[in-house]
Amino acid sequence: MEHTSKYLVPEIKLSCYEDKFSRTEIMFDQHMLIWFISGETKIVQSEATHTFKTGDIFLIPRNKPATVINYPTEGLPHKTVVMLLTEKILRNFYNGLEVNAEAAPVSKIHHFKNHPLLESCLASLVPYFDMKEPFPENLALLKITEAISILRTIDAQIDGVLANFDDPHKVNLISFMEKNFMFNMPLEKFSYLTGRSLTTFKRDFAKAFNTTPQRWLTQKRLELAHYRLTERKNKPVEVCYEVGFENLSHFSFAFKKQFGYAPTELVMQRAGR
Repeated sequence: MEHTSKYLVPEIKLSCYEDKFSRTEIMFDQHMLIWFISGETKIVQSEATHTFKTGDIFLIPRNKPATVINYPTEGLPHKTVVMLLTEKILRNFYNGLEVNAEAAPVSKIHHFKNHPLLESCLASLVPYFDMKEPFPENLALLKITEAISILRTIDAQIDGVLANFDDPHKVNLISFMEKNFMFNMPLEKFSYLTGRSLTTFKRDFAKAFNTTPQRWLTQKRLELAHYRLTERKNKPVEVCYEVGFENLSHFSFAFKKQFGYAPTELVMQRAGR
């Protein structure tokens, strides 16, 4: 996979994937504002699956696990302008402002389609990526501040996301894992998002599920994969990445070990009905 990134500053980049397909698991430490120049992306979260295309603008909140699958379209690469809204910048922005910063009920992706104010702000950055000399940091901060101000203008609930600097609180382990098992994250990330140390996470997990996290995760992902192959008629390559496996060969091996037949065999049986 050929991926290139051009940075104006660490918080602003132009990202480009030249290949036909790329997939990654993400959970950003900072909020990420993204504008699509070309390509298509499917973002799988616990509560919904989103598809974004050329011209779309969206905000991915921090500490929100997701599977991101990128597709070039119409012969064009997958190209985006990405802006990180860091905690430091946001704290400085909100310092002295009186806002209702109660956490949003669901930390979801915020979709702004091709809103003209945001599109104008982000599109104005594109010519600067061809500069040979360093981009002035004070101008970069102005552009980020402009983007934050626009978000607050067009989304009345955005302060509940951007001005909330709390770490994850301890949550119900069973409920959280049942909703988020399809994300291929290290156990350290799972433990952090449930508000536990890794040691406490493993201890609580054993009490709740009477098995190890890795065995349980594999089992749950295979069960979901089987359901999607049989009931939703999804293709194995789609199912593999959306339920949390790293590659198709590992998925096929684990699936056959669990059920006695490969995913492709199940698809052929389905087609022969």
